[in-house]
Amino acid sequence: MDPKALKSLLQSVKQGDTDVDAALERLKHLPFEDLGCATIDHHRVIRQGFPEVIYGESKSVGQIEQILAAQLVQGNNLLVTRLAEDKGLRIKETFPAACYHSDARCLTIELQPVEVRGRGKILVVSAGTSDIPVAAEALVTARIMGNQVEHLYDVGVAGIHRLLARKQLLFDAAVIIVVAGMEGALPSVIGGLVDKPVIAVPTSVGYGASFGGIAALLGMLNSCASGVTVVNIDNGFGAAYAASLMNRE
Repeated sequence: MDPKALKSLLQSVKQGDTDVDAALERLKHLPFEDLGCATIDHHRVIRQGFPEVIYGESKSVGQIEQILAAQLVQGNNLLVTRLAEDKGLRIKETFPAACYHSDARCLTIELQPVEVRGRGKILVVSAGTSDIPVAAEALVTARIMGNQVEHLYDVGVAGIHRLLARKQLLFDAAVIIVVAGMEGALPSVIGGLVDKPVIAVPTSVGYGASFGGIAALLGMLNSCASGVTVVNIDNGFGAAYAASLMNRE
């Protein structure tokens, strides 16, 4: 239940349109609900503006379905991240309204139209095509959290003219998420071109000496461009969540 729905319920009780017992039934699982396998933080949407997101990688299909069922009672839009395709397709059989995003390895359920609350556009940039899964995770997350989003893929520093030819997209964005593996140089380049927050996401893409994304992570942490913030390796979700907070009205 989001703040708008909660206010509506309280107003309904005040006006006598909803009795106290009915309201109590709707509120009885706030602030959390113990399912045995999980303790769902239903209060999070009121505190932070978006429901608890389900990390799907290590959970069984049954566990995810149990959590989704409990969350859907609250009437919120939901997001599951790091979900393998076979799990996603099985969950869709139980929840036909679900949409599985294969590039992003995410599943969303939208019970209501996504309300755009961001003051501007979030642009997600990837250095290479191999970085798209992480970039797509950021894109899906930012959109369902109420932002206008756009993407620009495969514009890494090995062919910088590809980026410079699209620089107006950079200038028009309110927040930019830059996803890169290998040496992780692209956020520094973009950070030196724009006057807005840049969130750098190192990926585990690269040959042996990239050390599973550590080389890109260290390169981004040592960026010479001011205003570049760095999240963890492959954490497109975390980057989009931070960008959404920055972009909030």
